[in-house]
Amino acid sequence: MTESLDSERMACWRAYIESSQRLFTQLEDDLRADSELSFADYHVLVLLSEAPGQRLRMGELAGRLVFSPSRLTYQITSMGKRGLVAKQPCAEDGRGSEAVLTAAGLLALREAAPHHLRSARHHLMDDLDDAEIACLTRVFERLGRRLRADRDASATPSE
Repeated sequence: MTESLDSERMACWRAYIESSQRLFTQLEDDLRADSELSFADYHVLVLLSEAPGQRLRMGELAGRLVFSPSRLTYQITSMGKRGLVAKQPCAEDGRGSEAVLTAAGLLALREAAPHHLRSARHHLMDDLDDAEIACLTRVFERLGRRLRADRDASATPSE
C-alpha cells in the first residue's frame, strides 16, 4: 500500500492542483478573449516562432508540447484551417512532416503576446518576489527533467 501524505504535503498538493487549474483556466480565458487563440494554439506558435526556419518536425513539436501524435495532428490540422500553420514534408529527408509557421500565424502571435504577457504578469508573476521566482524555477526545472527522464525510461524497451 502507498504511504499517505502528511498534512503539510497534502496541503501543498491540494493548493498546487487547485491554483494551477485556476491559473490555467484564467490564462486560457484571457487569451481567447484577447486573441481567439487557445493556450495550445499560442504554445505551438511560440515554439515555431523560436525554431530555426520557424519549422519543427512533428515528433519534436509533439514532445515539446507533451502531446500525443494524434493530438498534435488534430491541433495542427485545426490551426492549418485557420491559416496559422502549414504542414509540409521535411525539407531535409522528405520522410517526415514539419509544422511551419505562416505569416498569419506570426502576426497572430505578435498581436496576442502583449495581452498574454499582461495576463501572466497579473495572475502570477507580479505576485511573486525574486526568491519565489528562483525557487519555483528550480523546482519546476528539476521536476521537468525527472518527468522527461521517467518518460524516456518507460518508452525504452527492456532488454
